[in-house]
Amino acid sequence: MILLLSLLIFFVPLEGGSSSISCYNDQGDAVDWFYLYKLPKQDGTKSPEKGEMYLLLDKGSEGWTDGKVTVNDTTGALGRTVGQLYSQGKNSEVAYILYNDQRPTEDGGGRRVDNSGSSGGHTKGVVLLDKNQGFWLVHSTPHFPPVRQAGEFSYPSSGVTNGQNFICVTYPLDRFQTIGEQLQINQPHVYDCDIPESLASLVPALAAVCGKKRLSDVHIAPHNKPVSNRSVTLTSKDGTDFISFAKGASFDNDLYHSWVAPSLQSDLLVQFWIRSSGILPSDCSLGWKVLDIELISPGKAFTFKASQDHSKWAVSTEAAGRGVGGGWVCVGDINRNKAEEKRGGEGRCVCGTRRCGRLTGRRLCNARLVEEEPSSADAPPETAGSTGRGDAGCEINIVQCVFLI
Repeated sequence: MILLLSLLIFFVPLEGGSSSISCYNDQGDAVDWFYLYKLPKQDGTKSPEKGEMYLLLDKGSEGWTDGKVTVNDTTGALGRTVGQLYSQGKNSEVAYILYNDQRPTEDGGGRRVDNSGSSGGHTKGVVLLDKNQGFWLVHSTPHFPPVRQAGEFSYPSSGVTNGQNFICVTYPLDRFQTIGEQLQINQPHVYDCDIPESLASLVPALAAVCGKKRLSDVHIAPHNKPVSNRSVTLTSKDGTDFISFAKGASFDNDLYHSWVAPSLQSDLLVQFWIRSSGILPSDCSLGWKVLDIELISPGKAFTFKASQDHSKWAVSTEAAGRGVGGGWVCVGDINRNKAEEKRGGEGRCVCGTRRCGRLTGRRLCNARLVEEEPSSADAPPETAGSTGRGDAGCEINIVQCVFLI
């Protein structure tokens, strides 16, 4: 009997051990991708009062589901996924990069680290991989996640009050060289990383990002000139196509209006942090409308303002009379403001209407223009350098996004 128990213990796989690195859902299942929307802190009995609740959507789900735990719980989708970094410890077979223009305020040894991120990429993310596969997580949360030396997953208190979002995609190993090239264009602020020799030759672009080499003049074959922006299709492990739009400082323009909307041939409704200076107004020039969202309604629970939401995302609507566009969802890490036209950033878009899965613009959000103009009480605060809304031929209306699923 003792021998049988010993054999059973020996053959039980340890959590975080031999399992392949992947995105995980709340149930602990490896998933191809997930989209996590952390809701803002709200007043009232029917809302996420503590600012730690979230909605979750993944490839295997039928629609939005309430998070089973809080966002800072190690057994939730975010904790299980990012927590793999800490469970691996110092592992010569695992590579990772943590980047954030607002890095954690302390490192694992308790020392305060440089937190200046006013230049370079306005980017936030986690890359974690082994010799088989890994994930790329792009998010909007400052001071997240902790360095590996911290030893455990945690969610910062600074990310609780406002809404935040996270998109995680599982990729096979051969996608990570391209991911590294996209990051080179983004010019991220890397605050912790390790690319072991066993992986460096397989993903030299990631090794370059980790090595903090000068990335302002990135040359990517077959280009001879520095690359200011590039879009590539990155196919997930299970075959979902995501288009990565990466821009550097030299692009010197708005990601969505100047590039993503024309590329997708679709009008876009964009959510971003409007409590920043020099925000770009809704723009109806150049043939495609890019409208700033002002109200967000996740289901029937409650409605909150864009000024309470630090997340960055966009959804497309089918262009009336054109028969094109529609069905796209883009999740990124950059805002629509003048300063960030001159900074690197990324938007990851998924799903045209002809090849959509469950994550589509129409199912994610039924956006509409509310006819009345915002009252002075409801209007977002005026910010320095803001030119106001309704420029470039757009009517002044409240753009409200109602989640359908």
